[in-house]
Amino acid sequence: MFDEIRFNKIDRLPKYVFAAVNEIKMAARRAGEDIIDFSMGNPDGPAPKHIIDKLIESAQKPKNHGYSASKGIYKLRLAICNWYERRYSVALDPEYEAVATMGSKEGYVHLVQAITNPGDVAIVPDPTYPIHSYAFILAGGSVQKMKLPFDENYEVDEEQFFKNLHQALNDAFPKPKYLVVNFPHNPSTATVTLDFYKELVKIAKKERFYILSDIAYADLTFDEYKTPSILQVDGAKDVAIESFTLSKSYNMAGWRVGFIVGNKKLVGALQKIKSWIDYGMFTPIQVAATVALNGPQDCVEEIRNKYEKRRDVLIDSFSRAGWQISKPKATMFVWAKIPKEFEQIGSLEFSKKLLTEAKVAVSPGVGFGEYGENYVRIALIENEKRIRQAARNIKKFLKNYRS
Repeated sequence: MFDEIRFNKIDRLPKYVFAAVNEIKMAARRAGEDIIDFSMGNPDGPAPKHIIDKLIESAQKPKNHGYSASKGIYKLRLAICNWYERRYSVALDPEYEAVATMGSKEGYVHLVQAITNPGDVAIVPDPTYPIHSYAFILAGGSVQKMKLPFDENYEVDEEQFFKNLHQALNDAFPKPKYLVVNFPHNPSTATVTLDFYKELVKIAKKERFYILSDIAYADLTFDEYKTPSILQVDGAKDVAIESFTLSKSYNMAGWRVGFIVGNKKLVGALQKIKSWIDYGMFTPIQVAATVALNGPQDCVEEIRNKYEKRRDVLIDSFSRAGWQISKPKATMFVWAKIPKEFEQIGSLEFSKKLLTEAKVAVSPGVGFGEYGENYVRIALIENEKRIRQAARNIKKFLKNYRS
């Protein structure tokens, strides 16, 4: 009789596309094969020493081992606001316009849980990081997809974006209540300008929808590109929140520290639901995160430089191996069109072939949505030596299909 019981929320989730590649990868490793793994966006270095030292120091204090504040200790929320002031000249109230979260993913999912009524519609550009869509589905809402247009330099075609947005607004029923944007973009690495956000805020106010902006990769930019914040736009806090994570900028992925700032109504909803669901992060982690945001930022520059060098080595070595890929200006990823010989089989089957024949693991683009097909996402999480080894493997792999 228990077989007949259904879990409707879970049933709405599709099979995880990335699982197919992961299963092959794990089986190969169990068999002793050397797999060069670009499939997960998991930073490969430790957090900076001064942040670790502060964690250890704080953890030695018995008073820090009790329950913490679900919305984040005040000093961390103040550090978050000061970070925005220094970086973007944006003033935020640490009491009402900032909340610390267990990573930006947890914060985003709990925010969506708090603000989504059954049947609410969110517009999400495609391709997308999967949770940007499925958070709404888990919350009982629905998603209106729109194609994310960008050029060969991974710059968003802003005119076409707004055409697609207006079409999505017209096509959706009921009228969309939310729009999700994520720039620099995961997976495509696409970037936007501050003028893009100015127009977006104007449209949001006219059409009466909220904007959920994710800038997780704001610090990982190259070639003089700098990530803008939507909160730099006058009046943006009327319609927008923004999320960030310390995972990438400070190599603190496993620490699970992020934050959401902006619109008081949305931030307040997140603060309230978190007060029911959790007791906040371990206080020493929050203290260390405060030091990360307030302390010297040369460590962030070192991490950024590491990814830039890896990007350059990968683009150059893969090109000489016969796989031409455009150079992204941001994120810890490369969004690569699959070689023409494999377009007919699609990104998932290509990823399987690359793994089994070249021993190189990447993420199939179709796992990020319909418009991710014929691309793969390559995470810059292997060192330069391993990247060059991957290029040699790929050169042999491609030669077998081109000879």
